[in-house]
Amino acid sequence: MTSLAPSSATRSRAVRLWLLAVAALMFVTVVVGGATRLTESGLSIVEWKPVTGVMPPLDAAAWQAEFGKYKTIPQYREHNAGMSLDEFKTIYWWEWTHRLLARLVGAAFLVPFLWFLWRGRLEPPLRARLRSAGGWSPRVSPSGSACRNTAWRFT
Repeated sequence: MTSLAPSSATRSRAVRLWLLAVAALMFVTVVVGGATRLTESGLSIVEWKPVTGVMPPLDAAAWQAEFGKYKTIPQYREHNAGMSLDEFKTIYWWEWTHRLLARLVGAAFLVPFLWFLWRGRLEPPLRARLRSAGGWSPRVSPSGSACRNTAWRFT
């Protein structure tokens, strides 16, 4: 009778493909982030709504509301005073796409990571590296004892 469990090589290949996909998504996110920065679009969405902010404005009234919020921040007054709604939509889409890609990277990393962790598919050294890549990293003193846990975030 043959086993239906995936072989070690198959498990390693799945983890490798997952990490390559996340790296590719991160690369695309960085490129779009660079374009967002170069077009000075980075502050066009003035509110950070991690869940409900996934949906862009869907009608004229929603676009006017978003544009009105943008007009209240210094970037509009100092760099884009007199900007039209169509010009605003251009910079808004850059920022929205960048935020959507960042959310996608988070999900593409976290969901498979938890799955592979639960199924025991991650080797201990890789598991420790991936856990620290998620933002939580135990700090170890030169004597080998753990000092404290610290969190770092890109904001």
